[in-house]
Amino acid sequence: MKMKFITESYLRDLYKKEPFTAYELGAKARLTPGGRQFLTDRGIKMVDSSDNKKTGSTKQQTEESESKNNWKNLQFQSKMKSIEALFLLTGEELLRKDVCLAHMVVKLYKQFSALKNAVKNHSPVENLSCNECAGINENNFSSNLGDCFEITDFHMQLEKGREIVILHRLRCALQEMEPLMLELCDSSNEEQIWYEEMIGKVNQIINCLSQLIHSAVGGGKCQRIN
Repeated sequence: MKMKFITESYLRDLYKKEPFTAYELGAKARLTPGGRQFLTDRGIKMVDSSDNKKTGSTKQQTEESESKNNWKNLQFQSKMKSIEALFLLTGEELLRKDVCLAHMVVKLYKQFSALKNAVKNHSPVENLSCNECAGINENNFSSNLGDCFEITDFHMQLEKGREIVILHRLRCALQEMEPLMLELCDSSNEEQIWYEEMIGKVNQIINCLSQLIHSAVGGGKCQRIN
């Protein structure tokens, strides 16, 4: 496509037909010195169509980014509500089989509810107390330690097989939280530090559940796979 040059005579004829206060240059158009002077003398604003396209594109990108962040927040809040309900369901099931385990799960439920509220308000949450064992201690209590050992069909055949499986189900749901929280944090260091602290709090709950699973299995020796 050839370059189109906008001359003074072209603009003068256009202005005679209908006066204008702004003139938009096409993508392949350029003003001649005389044409530019004509617009300047009359105080007519020169608009580059490519600038409008860039502005529109930037606005669209911003709107899309905001929409995506809102969607991520909604997904995250819905996930937290689902896990909160799963805590209650787990506690209710355990209450009929093992009251002590049920009370421990309720304690962890209260901690998770505090985390859920903290995420809304960006407020701090106290640490859980660490009951140290051979595989979990104060130094790694807030870390992602994974599962102590793989839960298989063998474990469901044990005396407390159902308790083991439903605790593992809750632990798996909590393990989905970290990638969701990492997606939410922005590029600011303060935001990243806050979310990393919250992830550490979730890991504390997960590690406590791992210890409850171990106690349900009934092993006296730590079975964590290094």
